[in-house]
Amino acid sequence: MLLMLILFSAFNSQTGKPQITKWVIMKGGSLKVDGSTNINKFNCVIANYAKPDTLSLYKYANKEVLPISGSLKLDVQKFDCHHPIMTSDLRKTLKAKEFPTLTIRFINLNRYPDPDIKHDLIKGIVTIELAGVTRRLEVDYKFISGGENVINLIGTRQVNFSDFKIIPPRKIGGMIQTNDELTVVFNLRMKVID
Repeated sequence: MLLMLILFSAFNSQTGKPQITKWVIMKGGSLKVDGSTNINKFNCVIANYAKPDTLSLYKYANKEVLPISGSLKLDVQKFDCHHPIMTSDLRKTLKAKEFPTLTIRFINLNRYPDPDIKHDLIKGIVTIELAGVTRRLEVDYKFISGGENVINLIGTRQVNFSDFKIIPPRKIGGMIQTNDELTVVFNLRMKVID
C-alpha cells in the first residue's frame, strides 16, 4: 500500500499542474526587417511597440520544452523604412490595406533562460502571420538580463517574401529588384512575474 502511495505521488508530481511564469511586455519594443536590392541594403522598423501584452510560460517538472501562450500584434502601417517611397512600397507589398496586422504567436522555448548568464542563447518556435499566410518557424533568441526581474528578448529569423506568397517589389521597369531574403529581428523588454 505504501509503495502504491509513493508511486501515485511521483506520478502526480510529474503530470501535475505547471509552474506558470508571466513576462509582461514593457514599452519600447521594436520589430526590424533588414533586406537588400540589387543595388543597396535597406531596413524597415516598427518602433516603440507599446501594447501591454503578456506571455505565459508553462514549466512542467518532466519536460524541457516550455510551452508559451501569447502573441504580438503589429500594425503593418507603422513600418518605417526611413524613405517615403520605400516605406510606401513595403506597405503595399505586404498588402497592408487588406491585412493590416502582422502577428507573432509564441509556441515554445527549448528551455528556460538561465538568469545567471548575461547573454543566454536559446531557440524557440513561433508562428508568423503576414499578408494572410501563416508560417511556423524556429527562432534564435538572445536573452539579456536587465536586472530587477527585467529581461530583454531579441529574436532573429531569416525569412523570404516567397514564404508568405509575396512577390518582392521591383522599380523602374524591373531594373531595381528587391531580393527575396529578409532578416527579421524583434526586440522586447519584459518584466518577469512568477
